[in-house]
Amino acid sequence: MTARSPHSGHRRSQNRTPLIAAVAAAVLSLAIAAQAALATETEGAAARMRGLAVPRAAGEEQLTATRRVTDVFDGALTRFTAAGAPAGDGREKGRKEGREPLFELADGAVLKNVVLGSPASDGVRCLGSCTLENVYWEDVGGDAATFLGGSPDARYVVSGGGAARAADEVFRFDGAGTLTVRDFAVAGFGTLVRSCGDCAKRLPRHVVLDDVTATAPGGDLVALNAGLGDTARLSRVTVLGDSDRAIVPCRTFGGTGDGPAQKPDATADGVNCLFDRADIAFR
Repeated sequence: MTARSPHSGHRRSQNRTPLIAAVAAAVLSLAIAAQAALATETEGAAARMRGLAVPRAAGEEQLTATRRVTDVFDGALTRFTAAGAPAGDGREKGRKEGREPLFELADGAVLKNVVLGSPASDGVRCLGSCTLENVYWEDVGGDAATFLGGSPDARYVVSGGGAARAADEVFRFDGAGTLTVRDFAVAGFGTLVRSCGDCAKRLPRHVVLDDVTATAPGGDLVALNAGLGDTARLSRVTVLGDSDRAIVPCRTFGGTGDGPAQKPDATADGVNCLFDRADIAFR
């Protein structure tokens, strides 16, 4: 029978120490990952409860400065939020204008597969023609996106995605050209697309809504400046949960002078608001 060294048990104990530490570190890492995944799913579930189906975020990133996109940026469904400086939540007293966006797109740029968490008001700013593809705003607060191109030929396309909890407008159309919103969902909003009433660019703005689903509560789908010749064409629009029909498909406001004008009610008029009764379904 072989004699056992009095130090062999001590050596085994020493050998186990790194293993125990590694296991503990792995367990801690899994716990942190599970907690992050739970937080991500909780945010997504909250947005779904507000009537917006947001895909589960693949990761998280906080932006401390505006991210400028000059070509194509694919976020791979990462959730982006502001780390203090770029944007507030849009509900602060006085709702200060001029907050910096999370993303600023150069003329012709594309932003795709991005989830914007809270805070993220003024989340996207387009300086010219741009494409927003499968972009989701879980909690808009103020403006989800602002379109600023100066050319009548500018084309802005929002394709897929959705937005929830917009305190005021979702898309602010201050530039010139044509904004197309298609295959899009919005839930809880003041105005889906609002044209500028008192911007320096005195040019007509054109809006196209196609295959859009709006869930109450909500205000106007489109608000136009009739005094500048703005137009909106609506097709395949579905309004959910609005038995009182409080959501207005298209509203115009007049005036071409300085300062915002009042907004009288309007429906399809064949001039500014272009749609047929069959183009809007209330369910």
